Amino acid sequence: MNIFGTKRLWRGIHVPEHKDQTSALPIRRLPFPPLLIVPLSQHAGKPAKAIVREGQEVGRGEPIAEADGFMSVPMHAPATGRVERIAPAPSAKGDLSPAIYIKPYPGASQEVLYGADQDISSMTPAEIVSAVQATGVVGLGGAAFPTHVKLRVPEGKKIDTVLVNGCECEPYLTTDHRVMVEYPKQVLQGARIVMRAVGADRAVVGVEDNKPDALAALREANAGRTDISIEAVAAKYPQGAEKMLVKVLLGREIPSGGLPSDAGVAVFNVATLAQIGDLLPNRQGLIERVVTLTGPALTKPGNYLIPLGTPLRWALEQAGCTSKATSVILGGPMMGASIGSFDIPLTKGVTGVLVLTRNETEASSHIYPCIHCAACVNVCPIHLDPSHLGLLAKKERYEEMESTYHLNDCFECGCCSYVCPAHIPLVQYFRVAKQLNREEKARR
Repeated sequence: MNIFGTKRLWRGIHVPEHKDQTSALPIRRLPFPPLLIVPLSQHAGKPAKAIVREGQEVGRGEPIAEADGFMSVPMHAPATGRVERIAPAPSAKGDLSPAIYIKPYPGASQEVLYGADQDISSMTPAEIVSAVQATGVVGLGGAAFPTHVKLRVPEGKKIDTVLVNGCECEPYLTTDHRVMVEYPKQVLQGARIVMRAVGADRAVVGVEDNKPDALAALREANAGRTDISIEAVAAKYPQGAEKMLVKVLLGREIPSGGLPSDAGVAVFNVATLAQIGDLLPNRQGLIERVVTLTGPALTKPGNYLIPLGTPLRWALEQAGCTSKATSVILGGPMMGASIGSFDIPLTKGVTGVLVLTRNETEASSHIYPCIHCAACVNVCPIHLDPSHLGLLAKKERYEEMESTYHLNDCFECGCCSYVCPAHIPLVQYFRVAKQLNREEKARR
């Protein structure tokens, strides 16, 4: 029985959407910057290995780095130009990571000349997995987990349903929305490819009901087919979390500490599938993605098709960043992360860039003691006790948070912090606790 009711999520919160700035604007191509910075690590897993040298000319779409093992993906040249150098570059995490610097040729047509037709229908599941790895596609919903790894079904598991996540419940972001509206055929093509790879008989696309144009576009592109169903779900944050979507659409539970495969499901973001549907038949690599550039501090917000490796500073200049900008967030305001430098490159995992002014960022700096009001408990979508976890975090009992109170089930949606009347940064406490637990396990 589905305790949440039909296609609804009872827990969670309603947050201001702030999507009107960009949701109706068609995707536009961002100009190529004077210099592209392509990090060798744009994914979860081992960084790629450079296969080009400094001074070498590269063509747009040409492989420039190879995967270093199964938990890795290759990189492809986002533009035709010359490799200026191979050296460390700043990342959003604040550290330096190896990158390939490419100077695009101003007079080049920037046509993708690399690729060849391949017949997906004749490929085995293992061949599809290998082909997806060759594209360099990772989860474009923000996690940047290598997609080909998700396609390899764990031994002893059976996947009967592919779940396509088109909810995009994070405020301000509309990249998935525009992809569904403008590239519905590619989304469905990608869904059918991954269905073949994992052996699923059907796919279900979940789209929040505040995106009627996306629902209409997908249903029109799917007309006459019964292997994929397009379903509207209630608009509520965090409806797009995979545990929530599996529960709402299929009535199944992903067990604590488990994976979607434990419930017979494989979950993919719509932008990820659109890239697979577009690139795989042409044997091409991922060189660009749609990114939402938005926020009150931008005069030209929108969804832009951006070459991977584009410096953030260049992108914001093209979007009309004003002097009123006081905070820049990669992603949305609920789950995104503030960055301290404009000199980082935009990578595969960047869904959006939110630029705020002082009006939006001014908030109370006072943190008060927990009053045990249970507001955080009432909104937690996976029924944790954020209040108690927060108290354990303050006492640095991090291992107990994980072993006894299911800390790792928290997917850091931020609902608890959002509703806390005492302004306790609960989700930040949980992120720190998880990181310290990981470091302790690595040390052992």
